[in-house]
Amino acid sequence: MSFKFLTLFLLIFFNSARIWGQEKAELDTVPVQNLRELIITATRQEESLLKAPVSVEKLNLQAIRQSAHPGFFEAIQNLKGIQVITPSLGFRVINARGFAHTTNVRFVQLVDGVDNQAPHIGAPIANSLGPNDLDILTVEIIPGSASALYGMNAINGIAQFITKNPFDFQGISINQKIGVNNVNSPDSKSTAFSETNLRIAEVWGGKWGIKLNGTWIQGTDWHANNQQDLNPLANNSTQLTGEQNPGADRVNQYGDEAPNRRTLTLNGIRYVVSRTGYAEKEVADYGLKNLKGDVSVFFRPKKHLELSYTFRATQQNNIYQRTNRFRFDDYLTQQHAFLVHSPSIQFRTYLTSENTGNSYNIRSMAENIDRSFKTDSQWFSDFSRHYSEAVANGSPVEEAMNLSRALSDEGRIQPETPEMAAKIEELRTINNWDVGAALRVKAKLFHTEFQQDLSSWLFPTNSDVQVMYGLDYRTYMIIPDGNYFINPVEAGENLRYWKTGGFVQASKTFWEDRLKINTVLRLEKNQYFEPKLNPRLAIVYTSRTKQSFRFSVQNGYRFPSIFEGFSNINSGGRKRIGGLPIMSSGIFENSYTQASISLFQRAVQSDVNTKGLSLDEAISKNETLLKKSDYTYLEPEQVTSLEWGYRAELAKGKLALDADFYVNQYRNLMAQLDANVPKTSNGDSLGYYFLQNSTQDLYRLWTNSKTVSVNYGGSLGVSYNFFKNFQLGGNFTYAKLSRQTRGDGLEDGFNTPEWNYNLSLGNPSVYKSLGFQVNFRQQAGFLWESALATGWVEGYSTLDAQLTAGIFKNSGSLKIGATNAFNRYYYSFLGGPAIGGFYYTSVTFEF
Repeated sequence: MSFKFLTLFLLIFFNSARIWGQEKAELDTVPVQNLRELIITATRQEESLLKAPVSVEKLNLQAIRQSAHPGFFEAIQNLKGIQVITPSLGFRVINARGFAHTTNVRFVQLVDGVDNQAPHIGAPIANSLGPNDLDILTVEIIPGSASALYGMNAINGIAQFITKNPFDFQGISINQKIGVNNVNSPDSKSTAFSETNLRIAEVWGGKWGIKLNGTWIQGTDWHANNQQDLNPLANNSTQLTGEQNPGADRVNQYGDEAPNRRTLTLNGIRYVVSRTGYAEKEVADYGLKNLKGDVSVFFRPKKHLELSYTFRATQQNNIYQRTNRFRFDDYLTQQHAFLVHSPSIQFRTYLTSENTGNSYNIRSMAENIDRSFKTDSQWFSDFSRHYSEAVANGSPVEEAMNLSRALSDEGRIQPETPEMAAKIEELRTINNWDVGAALRVKAKLFHTEFQQDLSSWLFPTNSDVQVMYGLDYRTYMIIPDGNYFINPVEAGENLRYWKTGGFVQASKTFWEDRLKINTVLRLEKNQYFEPKLNPRLAIVYTSRTKQSFRFSVQNGYRFPSIFEGFSNINSGGRKRIGGLPIMSSGIFENSYTQASISLFQRAVQSDVNTKGLSLDEAISKNETLLKKSDYTYLEPEQVTSLEWGYRAELAKGKLALDADFYVNQYRNLMAQLDANVPKTSNGDSLGYYFLQNSTQDLYRLWTNSKTVSVNYGGSLGVSYNFFKNFQLGGNFTYAKLSRQTRGDGLEDGFNTPEWNYNLSLGNPSVYKSLGFQVNFRQQAGFLWESALATGWVEGYSTLDAQLTAGIFKNSGSLKIGATNAFNRYYYSFLGGPAIGGFYYTSVTFEF
C-alpha cells in the first residue's frame, strides 16, 4: 500500500508541470480574524462567533499564513486556552483545561466532522491523518467539554479541521519547506528537515469535483535523553545518593525500572540495585519519514446538496509516546469516508483501519537487549560476587559498587555496533515484551451518524426557533495478537467494542435576536455500561454594541477506550490489564497496592541497615504497612462544567476581546494502579513474598480514582488593529487544580501549567507584499505525573518569528522563520524530548 501511495504522489508531483499553464486561480484572501466570522463546531450549525454559546478558538487562513510557525498544527499552541505538548517532532498533542497526556483520550480531533483517531489508541496521533497546510481552511477548537454534541472522549475539548472544498478553491498548489533542527544539541549534530506538500483541485461541469493532497516529511527527531533520577531515595539509608545511587531509575534510560531492580544483602547491608539499561538514543531510530495523502470525489446533483467520498492514508516513521516510548516504523493508518451534506441533513459514515507495521516498544527493547546478554538472576548474582570480592580487597563501598557493575556488564552489547543493530532487528520481530519488543496491532473503527435540522419543517414561519437531532453508532474491531490484546470471551475471534447515542438540540432567540437559549440533551449507551445522559444549557446575550455575554452548564461522560478496557500486555515484568470485569476479574480482589509494598520494603531496609534488626524482625514489625487494594472495575468518567464568557468588538472593529472563566468537577477519573498479587495463599508469610518481585505477580490495572477533582481557570484574549494593518495581540491562560475528599494518590495527572501567555505583533503587508509576525510565549513550570515518569517540568519561554513576501508577481509566497529562535532547549513534559530551535524556509506556489 505504501509503495503504491508513494508512487501516486510522485507521479502527480512530477507531472503537475503539464497543468501549470492553465488559467491561474486567484490566491485566496481572508480578512483578519474578527468576531463576525462564522463557525459550526459549537452547535453543529452555522452561526456567528460572537453568538457562540461556549468558548471557541479559531484560526482562519490569514492567521495561519501569518503564524510564525511552519504549519497550521504547530500554530494551534498560540491560541488562548490551548496546551500543546511535543512527544516528537512528528507528533504533537492538543489539550485544554487540564489532565493532559501524551495520548489524550479526552480530546477529539475531527476533519470535516470525521474523527481521525487511531482505533486501538482511542485518540488522534497528532495530525498524521489530517489535512496538510495547503488544504486547511479553518481550525475551530472548543476548549472544554463538548460531550453533549460530540459524545464520548470530548470532555476536555474538540478540534475541528475544516478543509477547502474544490468547488471554492481550484487549481494546483505546491509547498516546499526546508529547515534545520537539533542545532547545538548535546545529543546530536544539526539535522536537516524537508516537507513537501501538494494540492490539486478541479471541477467539471459544475457538478463534479476532485481533490488530491499529498505530504512527504523527512528529518531527524528531537532527542530524549533526560538522565534525572526518578528513584533518588532508593539507598538513602546507606548514604548512596546522587550519581552514586546503584538503584537509580533515570527518565530516558530504559531497563533500570522497578521490574529491573532487586534488593541485595551485601555484607549484612541491604542495597537496592538496578540493571544498567540503555539510553533511548542508543536503541531508538530518530529518523523521521512520514508520508500521507488523500483523494476526494465530490458530486453536487443540485444546489445545496453535496455528496463526497474521501480516502486518506498515512505511513509514519517517528517516535510516539503512550505509557512507554515507541518507535513507529511503517505504521499505516487508512480511512474511507462518505459524506452527504445539505442545509437540513448531514450524514457521515467512515471506516478507519490501522496496522502498527514494524513498530516497537523502546523500553522493552532496552530491557531485553540487556537480558539477552545475561539473565537478571545471573547478573545480580555476578554483581553480589564481584562486590564481595571488591570489599574483601579493601575497596570502599562506592568504588565497589561501580566496579561490580562494570565487571557484571563485561561482554554486554554495545551501542552503535553491528551486534546491537542485529539484536534490535531480532527483538523487533518478537511479539512478546517479556523477551521481545514488537508492537503488532491491527484494528478498525466503523462509525456512522445522521443529523437533521427540523426547524423549517416544525416552525416554517418562525426563524427564532431551531430544532435538530442526531444519531450515531460506533464499533471498534481489534484483531487479537496474543500480546497486546486478547479476546477474553471467544479465544481467537476478533474483539468488538461498541457504543451508540443520539442528541436533541433546541435554540430559541428573544428580544430581536439578542438573547439566545440553547439546550442539548445526549443519551449514550456503551456495550458494558448503563445509558448515560449528557445535557447542556447555554445562554447568550448579544448587545447592539457587538458585545456578548454567555453562560453554560453541562454534564459529560467518557467511556473507557479500547486500551483502557482491554489491555493485556506483559511489559518489563509487570502485566497491564484492562479495567473491565471480563479482563481483570479476580485480580482486583486479591491484590495489594504497589505504594504500600514500596513503603514496606523501604521500612524493612531502613530497620535492617540503621537499627540492627534481623530480617525476620523487620518484616514482623512492618508487615502492617501492606495494604490490600480497595479499587475495583472501571466506571465511566464524569465531568460537570460551568462556564462564563464575554466577547466584544470595540473601537469600530479595531479592538477584539474574548474572556472566559470555568469550573469543572471530575469524578471517576481513569488512571492506572500498580498492584501486586503474592504467589502464596498463606497470609502469615506475606511479608517475605513482598520483599522481591520474583515472588509476586505484578499488575498495572486500569481503575478509577476515588478522589473528586475540581479544576478552575480562565483566559483572556486581546487583539488590536492599528496603523496600516499592524496587529498587536496577546492572551493569558490560568488553570488550577483542587483535590477533594479522597486524596488517594491515584488521581490522574493534571499535567498543566498554572499559567501561560502569548504576545504577538505582526503585519501581513508592512511594505507591499512583505509581512512579518513575532510571537513570544511563556509558561510556568508544573508537575508532570505519568506511568513513565513523574517530576517537575521547568517553565520556559520561546520567541518565534517569520517574514513573508510575495514572489513571482504574487503567484507564490516565501516564508522565512524560526521557532524557539534563541535555541533554548526545554521539555514540554517529563519523559519527552528536549526541544530546541527550528529554522525554516517555506515556498508556496498556487496556479
